Amino acid sequence: MANFSKSNVPQFSVDVYQNEYLPENGREVNAIVTVSATGGGTVGSAVGAPHLYTAGQSPDAAVAIMVDCSGSMDYPPTKMRNARDATAAAIDTLRDGVHFAVIGGTHVAKEVYPGSGRLAVADAATREQAKQSLRRLTAGGGTAIGTWLRLADRLLSSAEVSIRHGILLTDGRNEHEAPEDLKAALDSCAGRFTCDARGVGTDWEVKEVTGIASALLGTADIVADPAALSADFTHMMETAMGKEVADVALRLWTPVGTAIKFVKQVAPTVAELTGRRTEAGPRAGDYPTGSWGDESRDYHVCVEVPLAGVGQEMLAARVSLVIPQGDGSVQNLGAQGLVRAVWTDDMVASTRINSQVAHYTGQAELAQVIQQGLDLRKSGDVDGATAKLGRAVQLANVSGNADTAKLLAKVVDVVDAAAGTVRLKAKVEEADEMTLETRSTKTVRVKK
Repeated sequence: MANFSKSNVPQFSVDVYQNEYLPENGREVNAIVTVSATGGGTVGSAVGAPHLYTAGQSPDAAVAIMVDCSGSMDYPPTKMRNARDATAAAIDTLRDGVHFAVIGGTHVAKEVYPGSGRLAVADAATREQAKQSLRRLTAGGGTAIGTWLRLADRLLSSAEVSIRHGILLTDGRNEHEAPEDLKAALDSCAGRFTCDARGVGTDWEVKEVTGIASALLGTADIVADPAALSADFTHMMETAMGKEVADVALRLWTPVGTAIKFVKQVAPTVAELTGRRTEAGPRAGDYPTGSWGDESRDYHVCVEVPLAGVGQEMLAARVSLVIPQGDGSVQNLGAQGLVRAVWTDDMVASTRINSQVAHYTGQAELAQVIQQGLDLRKSGDVDGATAKLGRAVQLANVSGNADTAKLLAKVVDVVDAAAGTVRLKAKVEEADEMTLETRSTKTVRVKK
């Protein structure tokens, strides 16, 4: 963060919401950890917003835009034109001083701008040159997304910056490399840069695009109408420009005899982090959260504690925020929260479910049953799909997740939302089904 004045660096805070009371012999502690960053950049602020940087400083960031140029981007021809226009809009949104590159992706990855294995530095001249170079974005060839990501990684790693970000657009399936090749590329890039992924049209594979975003701690979405690409790319780039702290990890320390059962991000989207733990010394582990601007996210932490008797209490976990350094040291961000366990024979106290925990448990189930329901629908299991999507409607109704409820209503006819009684629609637009699947992990926060 050397490129920023101290006053512009976000300040982090941690709040823990839980019912700390357990019944005798109770062993599972659940807590919602809210992490907030305030006082730094404003995510989505207008281009050129002067409050982000002090005079003479340049943004500590590099961005690679990966544009699908496979043959299918010519069907219809407006799709490629819309992709060029969207990339130009994203380039216009770059702040002065940001390092950037444009990559054309087919069965190989090609540098479109600036070329020669370099990154350009954004200013009026390079933005204009980059937009002129977009004329070289023409459709033809196959799709091998792993090669695009590896080139982006090589280019982004050449810049001495803290924030490294990718934006990836595809309109088709990754048919010209083996699934294990894409996975290997994702494993290689994970932790090196974040990446937002977008699928345009309806001929791409949802699980591929969401898998890329998940592995690289970015966002995924569908842009069913290519004409909407410019607005979406502009918003993505504005959000990327608002990030000021990279590689933040949620560090969990637990005492002897205590184990972490799972860690999930539950807002603004559901994302499984349990398997991404890296050991961080005795009884401590780090869970990656990516880059931060002015924003707040919620995490569900589940801890298994040893047996204890009534009246005993213990610290189940200590939560802190750190930035691991390459030399093995860490930068502590000065925010901490405690997860506690207290054993009681008061049945009312020990059986009360914290409202935050209950809400996000439902949101995680909502994401799961939507995926299961859509998979069953595709396999022809009408009864199974109806049951799962009915449960999804019920959960969306209880939690007040109106956006997901609207998407579900395009796939099922809702008879009774409270009871979860639905009928599968006989005909569903492919874009509607893909939108529901892609956005199934988006959550809403607890109603006040």
